[in-house]
Amino acid sequence: MSIDRAVLAFAGLMILLSLLLGLYVSPYWYWFTAFVGANLLQSAFTGFCPLAFVLRRLGVQPGAAF
Repeated sequence: MSIDRAVLAFAGLMILLSLLLGLYVSPYWYWFTAFVGANLLQSAFTGFCPLAFVLRRLGVQPGAAF
């Protein structure tokens, strides 16, 4: 799995998890959903993603975007 696919899979998992937590635990978890979305948006414009940096350091194979 490349860094690109890992980042997208992790972001999708975090969004779904935070939506479930917001629904069943506390609506404050929706702020985490907003954070993940904002991070995806800024990485689309800047090309910098903190998770991609961590995955690269762990030796995950690079993809086209990161």
